[in-house]
Amino acid sequence: MDFDLSDDQRLLKESVDRLIADQYKFEQRKKYLTEPKGWSDAVYAQLAELGLLGLTFEETLGGFGGGPVETMIVMEAFGRGLVLEPFFPTVILGGGLLRRAGSPGLLGGLAPAITAGKLKLAFAHIERHSRYDLGDVATTARKEGGAWLLNGAKSLVLHGDTADKIFVTARTSGAQRDRDGVGLFLIDANAPGVSRRGYFNQDRLRAAEITLSNVRVSGDGVLGESMLPTIEHVIDEAIAALCAEAVGAMQVMHDTTLDYMKTRKQFGRTIGSFQVLQHRSVDMLVALEQARSMAMFAAVMAAEENPIERKRAIAAAKAQIGRSGHLIGEEAVQIHGGIGMTNEYSVGHSFKRMTMIGQMYGDADAHLAVLASLGGLFGKAA
Repeated sequence: MDFDLSDDQRLLKESVDRLIADQYKFEQRKKYLTEPKGWSDAVYAQLAELGLLGLTFEETLGGFGGGPVETMIVMEAFGRGLVLEPFFPTVILGGGLLRRAGSPGLLGGLAPAITAGKLKLAFAHIERHSRYDLGDVATTARKEGGAWLLNGAKSLVLHGDTADKIFVTARTSGAQRDRDGVGLFLIDANAPGVSRRGYFNQDRLRAAEITLSNVRVSGDGVLGESMLPTIEHVIDEAIAALCAEAVGAMQVMHDTTLDYMKTRKQFGRTIGSFQVLQHRSVDMLVALEQARSMAMFAAVMAAEENPIERKRAIAAAKAQIGRSGHLIGEEAVQIHGGIGMTNEYSVGHSFKRMTMIGQMYGDADAHLAVLASLGGLFGKAA
């Protein structure tokens, strides 16, 4: 398999790396956190100027026409910078749902606004009881005339407090955990009956609790009454993107730790000269390269239409990412000592983001269980 980047992909990588180097130094990120939205409008406008907000949309819609590999390139760079802006919920989650479930008219109407940075999306799916089960949906959708009325509550809606439109899942039929009957709807964030409470997650990215009370949806806002397979595909693509972001965060933790070992002195010697710490830094490198390989595998398989083969690859990658991230984060913090835990130093922030990625859409143990149920990476499903 050829892992070399094309000329266009190399140009994309260079431009994104330059943006992160220029605009996302650690002190700059701390400044962005103090802005009213918890992220920078100016940086988001730069993402639009570079065409990154149209990364997954076709060129006919004003997009970049990129695929999973281009997404991997961008997300790995964003992981190094710990980017705060709502790229992931708007472009990866929202854009994925729009491309796979939206009508041509809806896609054509919204994609240019997303690409221009004028429209931000969010995906309200997780509920307090659902944990990692995408089919566990208690929010209801009841048909009334030509419209649907949505009632329920959603948790951990990424950047849900600043989104302009929100994709919402709601049960149109069946029991709470049935795979059939999970409908998908698109609502205005300020529609009557929608209430939002925003907050910072532990990684300092924004999220929101959203309550729906008789929210009326009709027309193009109704994307389908049984959409779980489509949602699962979009989530698999999102997990592949998160794996790439995690590799970026792990790379920074590893590099920062190596630099620290070369300068920090103990007993008159740099701590990097101690053999036991050299062994631990090698363990970090091995874990990083294992994670990088699996993130690349996930990117290659993210567009796979066979759900079993795709799920095997994504589950294996997410399990490895979770374990590698835990090892690298722990070693980085311990080798740094007390400074590694402070808000004034970058390592702790990278570890917090890595911890959040490890839990999103299933931790390592949950994905190992999924992989086992499918007979392993190359086996037959049970």
